[in-house]
Amino acid sequence: MLVVNNVTKKYGKLVANDNVSFCIESGEVSLLLGPNGAGKTTLIKCISGLLKFSGVIEICGYGNKTLQAKRYLGYIPEVPSLYEMLTVWEHMEFIARAYSLENWRERAENLLARFELDDKKKKLGRELSKGMQQKLSICCGILPEPKVILFDEPMVGLDPHAIKELKNMIIEQRQAGNAILISTHMLDSVTDFWDSTNIMIEGKIVDSRKRSEMEEAEEDLEDLFFRITKREN
Repeated sequence: MLVVNNVTKKYGKLVANDNVSFCIESGEVSLLLGPNGAGKTTLIKCISGLLKFSGVIEICGYGNKTLQAKRYLGYIPEVPSLYEMLTVWEHMEFIARAYSLENWRERAENLLARFELDDKKKKLGRELSKGMQQKLSICCGILPEPKVILFDEPMVGLDPHAIKELKNMIIEQRQAGNAILISTHMLDSVTDFWDSTNIMIEGKIVDSRKRSEMEEAEEDLEDLFFRITKREN
């Protein structure tokens, strides 16, 4: 479970996140939507512990900056951050050692194979294309088997096969009972498996919906998004 409660993040006088609150239950895929500059990436960086903020963020009941919370958290950033001089396989080994994982090699092999990186294991990080870097970033984020997973624009730069594989993986993670937060502009890529959504405008959550509520009201996610963003503008 992920709990975000009264989170505010300021850069000087600029308020990037303004008293943001929401909760994602175990086994739930939640979308974080909004136009450019809405504060989505800032919020995800706050959740991941990369930025200081005021408020409370809990991951599986632990404060997000505690060691236990970090063990439960998986973070796939918008821009992959790899080590130029480590090979693909060495990235997986680095993550395994950092998290003190046991019996991780078979899982690592399977992840690389799913994203067509199994024949690239000896390539250095600096030798990978942008799409390959994104695939490796996903593999590194999933290897420790996190219970809360943050995806920031995860499908940008991926080829059709990788997008399909990532969709399948997200569904599997939900079925495993994990809480998943996806920030994306590609609404059509997530229409099949989202459970809830929060729409941000200028650092605030201006609307929150459950999929079941929208289906009962015969509302469309894309129509809702454009209606809200047009109204706020």
